[in-house]
Amino acid sequence: MNAMQNVMIRMIEYDKADPKRIQHFLKVYQFAKLIGEMEQVEDQMQNIIEIAALVHDIGIKISEEKYGSSAGKYQELEGPPIAKALLKDLGYEPSVINRVCWLVGHHHTYHNIQELDHQILVEADFLVNAYEDNLTVDAIVSVLTKIFRTDSGKLLLKTIYLDENQM
Repeated sequence: MNAMQNVMIRMIEYDKADPKRIQHFLKVYQFAKLIGEMEQVEDQMQNIIEIAALVHDIGIKISEEKYGSSAGKYQELEGPPIAKALLKDLGYEPSVINRVCWLVGHHHTYHNIQELDHQILVEADFLVNAYEDNLTVDAIVSVLTKIFRTDSGKLLLKTIYLDENQM
């Protein structure tokens, strides 16, 4: 088993008996992987993007227990320490762990996105959430214009959710 598969298995175990959450992070992972590849990011960033996509919602369980909510602000607060422990246990280098944890702690922060790995994670999560949350066409167009920045993410969002008359 390779390193990414190890993260995937650990996350499936972490979210055991919660197929909706498992399905969510697997879909986000696939979109993040695809966008990163389409954008031709360098290997180290691609690795970080993929790991972050798998663990991005790791804070939901503890947020629901502590706050009775899975709101993004709680996920961003509670997720990084759990992700750090999981990745440290899997033997990742501190630099990778630190960046992944930063991304987990900012994946619901949509303003002032500076780095491509952050942008790709946000876009991949939106590609999945648009379907899972049944976003309206107006909401999707708003996200397209206000949040999406990569050519690949824009192409995917338009192709999946909009026809020519809606763009």
